[in-house]
Amino acid sequence: MINKLLFIVCMFASFSISQAQKATTPAPIIFDSDMGPDYDDVGAITILHAFADSGKVKILATVASTKYAGVAGVLNVFNTYFNRPNIPIGVPKGKALELKDFQHWTDTLLATFPHKIKSNNEVPDAVEVYRKALAAQADKSVTIVTVGFLTNLANLLQTKGDKYSPLDGKALVAQKVKLLVCMAGAYPAGAEFNVNQDAASSQYAYNNWPTQVIFSGFEIGAKIKAGLPLMHNPAISNSPVKKVFSMCIPMAPEDKLGRMSWDETAVLVAAGGYEPYYKLVNGHINVAADGSNTWNGSGMQHAYLVENESYLTVQTIINQLIMHQPRK
Repeated sequence: MINKLLFIVCMFASFSISQAQKATTPAPIIFDSDMGPDYDDVGAITILHAFADSGKVKILATVASTKYAGVAGVLNVFNTYFNRPNIPIGVPKGKALELKDFQHWTDTLLATFPHKIKSNNEVPDAVEVYRKALAAQADKSVTIVTVGFLTNLANLLQTKGDKYSPLDGKALVAQKVKLLVCMAGAYPAGAEFNVNQDAASSQYAYNNWPTQVIFSGFEIGAKIKAGLPLMHNPAISNSPVKKVFSMCIPMAPEDKLGRMSWDETAVLVAAGGYEPYYKLVNGHINVAADGSNTWNGSGMQHAYLVENESYLTVQTIINQLIMHQPRK
């Protein structure tokens, strides 16, 4: 089994690189994250940079869906570590959650690792970053991956035309976005953190989003445990990614086999595709006022992931990708 899984990882890496070499341009992607209170966001942004280093994707922006003090700097820590310090960063300026990690890994990163952005005041509103990035891209080309709250997307849909585009938010999204991938919800029904913490934004975004949406539900990432191979890899040092997993895993008994990998699965699908690991169930998400979700099986615009191969296969891939080191 171990040899088979290692073979799959090697094949996955080779596929990603060879496909990138064949592509004329990397696929543009925007990453929208609460970057805490959980730390699967750390694994997610690492996977995104690994795909960018392979040439498969181009990171247009990394935006926060929460506005706790320092979140812009935390995003800048990872972008700087992976040699992309100038990736645009946005933070919501209006009403938004301010949830932060209880393990204080965000504070530790800001005190320990290089970054130029010291305050959220130094970056624009997240929706401005979205509009500027989208307006500059080819039609139907951009993938957005959200691993946090839907605050920014609901706000984006309600924007009016501006200096970047005369189109309103919904029309701009319809013109420029190819796919939205969300770590959100539980399927076929349940209640999940990213959806219910800002339920009003979740309702608005999913009722009005004009492109295809793929959901990686709570049940997908809950099985996948990541971080132990990274923690015990002596070849990796001075890494903010290793620092976070090494700090946080020992703090929770339920993480003794590794942290659950909700956000990582969404980025894996957004950047690398869902096949052969998953199949899609089409329909439409319904979000209640309390943020719980159910599934309507009619329609084709929304789809949620179901396992097509063992979760252990994806677990091995994720553990390999979060050990990715900056390209020299």
